[in-house]
Amino acid sequence: MNWDLPTPFTIELSVGADDIDGLGHANNAVYVSWLERGAWRHSQHLGLDLVAYRRLDRAMAVVRHEIDYLAAAYEDDQLVLATWIVDWDQRLKMQRRFQLIRPSDGVTLLRAQTTFVCIELSTGKPKRMPAEFIEGYAPALQFA
Repeated sequence: MNWDLPTPFTIELSVGADDIDGLGHANNAVYVSWLERGAWRHSQHLGLDLVAYRRLDRAMAVVRHEIDYLAAAYEDDQLVLATWIVDWDQRLKMQRRFQLIRPSDGVTLLRAQTTFVCIELSTGKPKRMPAEFIEGYAPALQFA
């Protein structure tokens, strides 16, 4: 596939009937849920799952999504979502990029960027990343 950056973390997605809106294509809100799923699966792959988040009393919370919807997805489409960590201050903020491709025709349906901030789960307030986050996320950093 023609990815924007090398070595993406990818997940496969299937567009189901429940994803389709009144216009006959995947609803824009569904794409946001796919971004979240991709980010979570990548974090889990890096060893930072909900159990680790709760143990550390920290989480990466979304503060901004920037999404370019480039083409529509339709029921029964098989898609591949890629994500990369592209910017990270190792203190509070992290940015991920996403690209969604329909392999059957090679079309990029979406490009997005999400900004996350590390929060303390018990208070919901921004809090410095623990060492486990730095160790876990560091191998995935991709320079854009």
